[in-house]
Amino acid sequence: MDDSTKQQLLLGRERFGRGEYELAELALREVIAKEDRYADVHDMLGIIAHARSNYVAAEHHFERALALNPHYTEAALNLAVTYNDRGKYEAAREVYQKLRAQPAHGSLDIEPFARGKIANMHAELGDAYLDVEHVHEAVTEYEKAVTLCPDFADLRTRLGAILRDHGDLAKSQTHLEEAIRARPTYVPAHLHLGATLLALGNRADAEAHWKRVLELEPDNSRARMYMRTLEATDKT
Repeated sequence: MDDSTKQQLLLGRERFGRGEYELAELALREVIAKEDRYADVHDMLGIIAHARSNYVAAEHHFERALALNPHYTEAALNLAVTYNDRGKYEAAREVYQKLRAQPAHGSLDIEPFARGKIANMHAELGDAYLDVEHVHEAVTEYEKAVTLCPDFADLRTRLGAILRDHGDLAKSQTHLEEAIRARPTYVPAHLHLGATLLALGNRADAEAHWKRVLELEPDNSRARMYMRTLEATDKT
């Protein structure tokens, strides 16, 4: 990846995380125009398209995300929602069933400010490894970050999401539960834990975490999408 594309990837992720969808889309489209191999880029573009009720484009991006990473749980959930929105109920049910059928797979003596800085450096290195599809090395770096700062809910959550999206559901659950213990109102941890629990076949607990998100953030679009998936499944 050239420096320009890497910068656009980082910029797109940051803007998406802040909800700046129009600006995020510009950056993310530049990325896929040069290197169409990042599942999370397509997932973000799918979420942006879905928010605009452009379900055809959303479907395309979520399908591409899953083609790039078949274990991408969030993309699968998003695709199931989009299929339902397009009246493709059987396709939505198949995605949901495949999701459920997926197989489950202390701090150093450093002053707190420096420890946090080093932990975030490990996380950044982990993201760099993910960018070049070296998942094992990415997980190793995030585990180092979590070892340094075990109460950093954002690091735990990111590690849990990476583990889940690459098939290690048991470890994903452990880290996401630890993230919530460290910070009970941290919305991303509840969202990701719900996705992991659903992949493990624990529908009731997944629903409970997404309901908790809606208690904390009633307008959270992702939680609403996931709840709609469960409701649509109940009706079929």
